[in-house]
Amino acid sequence: MLRRQFLLVIMCSSYSLNILFPPFVFLFFCTIEAAIKLPENETIPAVFAFGDSILDTGNNNNLVSVTKFNYPPYGRDFVGGKPTGRASDGKLPSDLIAEALGIKELLPAYLDEDTKDEDLLTGVCFASSGSGLDPLTPTILRVLSLSDQLELFKEYITKLRGIAGEDRANSIISNSLFIVSAGNNDIALTYFITNLRKLQYDVPSYNAFLVASASSFFKDLYELGARRIAVFSPIPLGCLPLLKTLQGGIQRQCVENINEAVELFSANLSTELQSLNSNLPDANLLLIDVYNPLLDFIRDPAKFGFEVANLGCCGTGTVEFIET
Repeated sequence: MLRRQFLLVIMCSSYSLNILFPPFVFLFFCTIEAAIKLPENETIPAVFAFGDSILDTGNNNNLVSVTKFNYPPYGRDFVGGKPTGRASDGKLPSDLIAEALGIKELLPAYLDEDTKDEDLLTGVCFASSGSGLDPLTPTILRVLSLSDQLELFKEYITKLRGIAGEDRANSIISNSLFIVSAGNNDIALTYFITNLRKLQYDVPSYNAFLVASASSFFKDLYELGARRIAVFSPIPLGCLPLLKTLQGGIQRQCVENINEAVELFSANLSTELQSLNSNLPDANLLLIDVYNPLLDFIRDPAKFGFEVANLGCCGTGTVEFIET
């Protein structure tokens, strides 16, 4: 199991996520602390990221999409105070994990024109903000689907073999850490905000559809050589500022039925990952619980040193927005 090879602990005093709903960007700003301990003589040569805005370090910058974050105030706490396409004021979990593993400080976006050949040896990010497990989700937001991300990874493998040779390339891929975050936009946007899937699915059947899509994606990654795969659970989507505003009543409470849908998805996904571990030789897939630490922060922010937790990122109101 992955947990036997290294311990991945994500302490979420807050978290960084932005879900875009045109024409406004609603911001949910947080920070994350990652602590990773490896057994002696155990090394991870590279980190690869797939999925959505939680991990996307700038792949959307050159897409014709409304889901872009390469303008202020994004990046105001980043190196140099510049926006990079990260849906955050600073680093993302993809960066922090690569840094905690001692690989590199930042995980570059694969599509960034500044990404160099030497960057490929230690990992890159394929994630695309706004993407999801449901093929309809990236279509709505005109971003990279998980299938698109897999095609880019295949292209990457060809480049890596040209740089490092086939044997070393295969070793890098099989010993690296793959991190995946997907499902947030499917549940929040495609199901509960736009209602585009409600005529086809109730919550349990939509969850089953998403889990099946996730399983297929993980099998594809496995076939391409991935063995160590850490999967982020969705966050408490019912507590997103946008959903609290739209469906949380006058008091803007967390929407419990949406959080219950997230909990169901996470439970079913965990079961599927266990099944994959049992059926795929040398597969090490692990679900990382992001939901409960973040929900704890939302319910009791004072415990984490925060005095104000009900205003937008800049303290100017209960809902922050930027015209795109």
